[in-house]
Amino acid sequence: MNPIQSFLLALPPETAHNLAMSVLSSARYLPGKATPLVGKQSTFLGKPLLNPIGLAAGLDKNAEAVLGLARCGFGFVEVGTVTPLAQPGNPKPRMFRLPEHQALINRMGFNNHGMHAMARRLNDVRASGRLNGTMLGVNLGKNKDTPNGEAVSDYVKGMDCLHTHADYFTINLSSPNTPGLRALQHGDALRTLLSRVKERQLTLAGSSVPVPLMLKVAPDLDEAEVGQIAEQVVACEFDGLIATNTTLSRDAVAGHIHGSEQGGLSGTPLTERSLEVVRQFRRELPEGVAVVGVGGISCGQDARAMLESGAHVLQIYTSFIYKGANLVQKLVDSTSEV
Repeated sequence: MNPIQSFLLALPPETAHNLAMSVLSSARYLPGKATPLVGKQSTFLGKPLLNPIGLAAGLDKNAEAVLGLARCGFGFVEVGTVTPLAQPGNPKPRMFRLPEHQALINRMGFNNHGMHAMARRLNDVRASGRLNGTMLGVNLGKNKDTPNGEAVSDYVKGMDCLHTHADYFTINLSSPNTPGLRALQHGDALRTLLSRVKERQLTLAGSSVPVPLMLKVAPDLDEAEVGQIAEQVVACEFDGLIATNTTLSRDAVAGHIHGSEQGGLSGTPLTERSLEVVRQFRRELPEGVAVVGVGGISCGQDARAMLESGAHVLQIYTSFIYKGANLVQKLVDSTSEV
């Protein structure tokens, strides 16, 4: 572990996060372009991808550090989750490290500056011309006070505001930290929301190529639920699926001082579950529907296993916090021959 990483991990989790984001955001003052590391090249959502390693949503909720994160070498970076209106999120403390398990528990609650603030920042990034080949995804959520019956309006507002800046959108229905949100992953609620979002995508595109749509799902699904979600992803012509978000399960961290904290658990405890969910969705979905594997990827072996399980590309989050930017190079190298 390098000295910077050791210093950050000695600080309270949210303090360390804010400091790291400040440093990464200062990269906008550096000269030159931000270019991904070159690894296993492919096409993802219709666009060239220089390597299959992406950053998951949640780290840069406000698109404050896009250029700094791109300089870490990621093939793609996903910002957000962003909501139409700014909101403070849940009371602090709301992020907890479980270093023995290389894990985190968070209950941040979609804290963000709102879609208009993100649009201004992404406009500056795009106008600078310095994002050189890094794909940029935008993860959309609903405000806490928006009833589930009106949730689709929040996702549509986000698309309206940000579609000129995003290489793809992720519809986040799987965070455990917004009350009732995961109920939208099922049944008529899912069907209605995805179909309305799809309609908006086509309307916004007009005669242009639509901004691709991804759905992010929870790891806490049984096989029947996986099948039902896959059916709706296909029926509503979504371009892909991100598996998985954080888990509510605590089996792997039972007895830890923070093991019973409310929120979503991420990191190494998710490795096997995320692999299984990816396998299940890969069996259910046509080959043309992209699957992004995320959850517990902390070394080359994990990355290769996720690709072999059917993921087209990968995302990391918790392992990036624990291991830093050097991990990106290691994962790019380890997946070059898969």
